[in-house]
Formats: sequence, C-alpha cells, structure tokens
Amino acid sequence: MLTATLEQIQASPRKRMTYVCVILALLVAILGFKTVRFLEGGLWYGGQTADFAAFHIVAQRIWLGDLDLTYQLASFTKMQLAAAGGTTGIMPWTYPPQFDLLVAPLAFLPGWAAYFLFTTVTLTAYLMTLRAITGNNFALVLVVFFPAIAITIGIGQNGLLTGALIGLVCLNAERRPALSGIALGMMVIKPHLAVAAGIYMLLTRNWRAVLTAAIVVVASSIVCTLAFGPQIWIAWLGSVREAASYLEEGRYQLFRMISAYAALYKAGLPAAGAFWGQMAMAALALVAVALAIARGPSARFALGIVAVASVMISPYAYDYDLPIVGIGLALLLPDLARLASSRERGAVYALLLLANVYGLLQSARLSAGSANSSGIERYMTPAIGGFTLMAVLAMLLWVLLRETKPATISLHSEPA
Repeated sequence: MLTATLEQIQASPRKRMTYVCVILALLVAILGFKTVRFLEGGLWYGGQTADFAAFHIVAQRIWLGDLDLTYQLASFTKMQLAAAGGTTGIMPWTYPPQFDLLVAPLAFLPGWAAYFLFTTVTLTAYLMTLRAITGNNFALVLVVFFPAIAITIGIGQNGLLTGALIGLVCLNAERRPALSGIALGMMVIKPHLAVAAGIYMLLTRNWRAVLTAAIVVVASSIVCTLAFGPQIWIAWLGSVREAASYLEEGRYQLFRMISAYAALYKAGLPAAGAFWGQMAMAALALVAVALAIARGPSARFALGIVAVASVMISPYAYDYDLPIVGIGLALLLPDLARLASSRERGAVYALLLLANVYGLLQSARLSAGSANSSGIERYMTPAIGGFTLMAVLAMLLWVLLRETKPATISLHSEPA
C-alpha cells in the first residue's frame, strides 16, 4: 500500500537520514552532470535547449542596452537562434522587469557557471526552507517531489526560487509578518503564483505583511523604471498579450503544464472553453483558501491549502512550479495524518507523484523519439498534471468540509 510504503520512510531517524542522503546525492549528481554538459557544449546541445539559456540571454541584453527587444517574440527568437547557432526551442520572454534585475549579474559569468550558481543557490534556499517546514516529514516530501525538483534542476528554471519564497511567506506569516511580506513582495517575479498568498494575507488581516509586500513591489518597480526606462513596462505588457495568443494557439509544451487550462485544452475543449474551466478552477481554489481560514483545523493547514492553490490560479503553470506544492504538502501533513484516512492520504500521494513524474517521463520519451514525429507527438500528448491537481484539491476540500472548528492552532504549534 502506497501510504504505508511512503510513511514507513519516517519510521526511524536512521531511515529518514538514509533517504534524505540518497536523494540529496542524486540531486547533486544531476546538477553536476548538467553543469559539465553545459561546460562542454554550451546551454544548447543535441537539439535541446535549457530554459536557463533564456535567462542568460536576457542578462546579457541588459548590459547591451536593448532589454526591451527581449519582450518582442520575433526579436527574442532571433537572439535565441543566434546564440544556439541554428534551430532550437523558442521560449517567449514574459517575466516582469524585476526578474530581469535578478538575473542581470549572471551576464558576467559564462553560461555553465551562471547556471551552476543560480541553480545551486535556489536549490539550497528551497531545501533549507522545506526542511524548516517539514521536520520529520522532510524525507517523505523529498521522495514525492524528487521528479519535479530534478526537472527544475535539469532545465535551470526558477521553480526552486519561487518555492522557497512561498515557503518563506508561509513559514513567517504569523511570527514574522514583515519577513513574510518581503518574500511575498519578491514574488512579483512571478505574480500569478502569489495570488493565493496575497488573498490569504488580506483575509487574515495581516496588514503588516500586506504593507511590506506592497512596499517591496513599489520600490522594485521604481528601481526597474530608473534602470530600464518607463518603456520597459509597455514592452512587458506587450509580451504578456503576445504570450496569451501563443497559449491560445497551443504552441507551448502543454503536456508539461499543470493548469486546468492545459488539461482541458489537450482533452479537446476549445481555447475559450478551457479558459472558462481555468477560471472556475481558480475560483474554487480561492474558495478553498477562504474555507481553510474559516473552518480549517489549523493555520498550518490553511497555509498548506494556499501553497497548493498557488499553482492553480493561472493557466500558465508548469511542472517546474510543483516545488510550491511540495511546500503545501509539508504544511498539510501533520493535520492530514489525523484527519484523513490511510486510503485518502495514499490517493493524495499517488496523485502528486503522478503530477511530478508525468512531464519528466513524457519529455524523456519525446526527446528519445525522431525529430519528425516529435512535433506531432508533442501536440497529441495529453496534459495530465492539471487533472491530478484538481483531484488533490477536491480531496482536500472533502477533508476540510468534514471539519467544523475554526482554525485556531498556530503554524508553529504543530508537532515536527
């Protein structure tokens, strides 16, 4: 039984330590392997492109003075093709200017070194935050979310950074609201993943965190305006509109997306129908946050719902955003252990494992296929992640609705 197998990991300190050491060794091995590959062949090799390549190009364009061109798909495509020396996967650039500021120093390092520094720092930050939240559940969460962490390391994405930031928001929401607000404000680099946390702060009247987050957003926006000029905001908004049409046409790797939109679109719904399905799921996720605040068994449980809901608001969410859900599972586990049956917990574990591993396995399968069939197969491959997360949310709501007591237990009063 899956529940017994996974929870047996926590049976003794020695067993927990063994699992943690093995998983950390595997993650370090992936990081080392990718660094060597990028050192030998650059950020493009074998017809594959690391997402980090786009980060490095943008960092370089900042110092060349034409950052605004990266927000134009045609121009950014030419930059990527020039850097790759030929045909490559194309990644539109839609990040807010604050993320540009964050990656700017990476331009002074060669691609492989910049990748190693960025990934090492964000991986360390994520693991330290996750460890502070999980306590004795650290090994279990690492096992479930190993595939998502691995794929994030492999492509050099920022899912570990956003996971760490959401973790810091949740970890400090009660005792250190200013620090929680700083982390929430820093989520301006991916604002669509911070909606649920922002709603939580407003509903719990955590005004200190809200004010601090607003100050961070406004101050960083002023710095970006001074650094890049006011036209950068027009360029960014233009790229967001362009990306929306890109998504509507199904030109992203939708099979790796974990949103309701991607799941419904790939299941055969037209773009408009998938969009309204996404809006309904986003509304349900926010209702779950409100219910968890009002009726949940603890503040920790409510924050776990917040973390899970964070990746369900926007149609644009990938498997490398799943480390945020890992924060959610870590927060939920103490309450789930006593509120959910063994079968219910097993279902949650199984669904999360499927969401974690699906994109990784499909990417590996398609990469091993022929170049000619890959395009057709990528178009036909279904998106499963969105359905699994919908099911997880439904199960959490079922557990939540069985509780009638208001949330009175502090995040920090839960057992480790």
